[in-house]
Amino acid sequence: MDPLVLARAQMGLSLAFHIVFAALGVGLPLVLVLADLAARRTGDAHYERLARRMAKGTAVLFAVGAVSGTVLSIELGLLWPELMRRFGAVIGPLFALEGFAFFTEAIFLGIYLYGRERAPRALHFASGVIVAVSGAASAAFVTVVNAFMNGPVEVVWSADGRASLADPLSAFLAPSAPTQIAHVLLSCYAVTAFAMCGIHAWFLLRGREIEFHRRALGLALPLACATGLLMPLTGDLSARHVGAHQPWKLGAMEAHYATQAHAPLRIGGIPDDATGELHYGLEVPGALSLLVGGSTDAVVRGLDAVPRDEWPPVARTHVAFQLMVGCGTCLALVSIAALVVRMLRGRFPSDRRFLRVLVFVAPLATVAMEAGWLVTEWGRQPFVVRGMLRT
Repeated sequence: MDPLVLARAQMGLSLAFHIVFAALGVGLPLVLVLADLAARRTGDAHYERLARRMAKGTAVLFAVGAVSGTVLSIELGLLWPELMRRFGAVIGPLFALEGFAFFTEAIFLGIYLYGRERAPRALHFASGVIVAVSGAASAAFVTVVNAFMNGPVEVVWSADGRASLADPLSAFLAPSAPTQIAHVLLSCYAVTAFAMCGIHAWFLLRGREIEFHRRALGLALPLACATGLLMPLTGDLSARHVGAHQPWKLGAMEAHYATQAHAPLRIGGIPDDATGELHYGLEVPGALSLLVGGSTDAVVRGLDAVPRDEWPPVARTHVAFQLMVGCGTCLALVSIAALVVRMLRGRFPSDRRFLRVLVFVAPLATVAMEAGWLVTEWGRQPFVVRGMLRT
């Protein structure tokens, strides 16, 4: 088999594994802080117990994420030496910042775990907050690297072909960085919140430790609803950015081959690169122009605006995008339903039918996150750094 295919398969498998633990490692500390805050405010022993469990879970996931992340850092050098040779001076400092956030998280996680009965209450709680903030910062720094690879900022080339930034902070100004960071962090919190909702709903259906799981579900469900509604909004902002700055990716996501006004939004279907058509898909006339350009008459650039040898893999990117949107839509609908009941009855639904729905939709956030990651990675192809270094 082609060594390039093997290298990409190994990197992809490692990332697909790591991203789940990384997301939970970002989301669980926030739940930990919320549970700790609820325990301090109410004195409820169930919240105290939940905070202790979340602390143990955070520690385990932190360790697994650290090991799998170390594997990825080794693979970057072994599998993609030309990337590191040419762009090491650009992405290296960002990974160093991520490492700084990582070690900050490790230090204060240790304080939180072992200082519960030893450290002052304010310091103990503050250490949990720092764990949550540093975990989010770690994810943000890694996302900036990905944003640079998708839409590079201006670099300075040396005589031996090595890139560096004229302004060390310019990587944070990569066009897609703000929307990517927001979408990534929300996805981490959504994966954590919906996973918790599914787990505690399952135990409630089984009749185990009713009061404890009610408290835990009552803590996770508002976070799930908030992220379930905010993710489509940040996704819309990301789509608008992609339409303006990365037409090749939008073309692959939507199987949009021809530049046109009144562009339709395509749902489902099988893309055909040879004919430039989408078979068996549904079309909503003018909707893509409205979403990307703010008007049904806006012109949306298609894949015909990009050289044929620079097209991403259209079929795979389109299917992954549809899967992400479909899962996100289900989560948003469940969130809306829960919030409507909350407004009408003054409390979130807790009947068995709703608990079964939570169990069913719990994995969808993880599926949406994995699919969204595939959209980002496949949509950048055939480049490692778009426009500068081909895969």
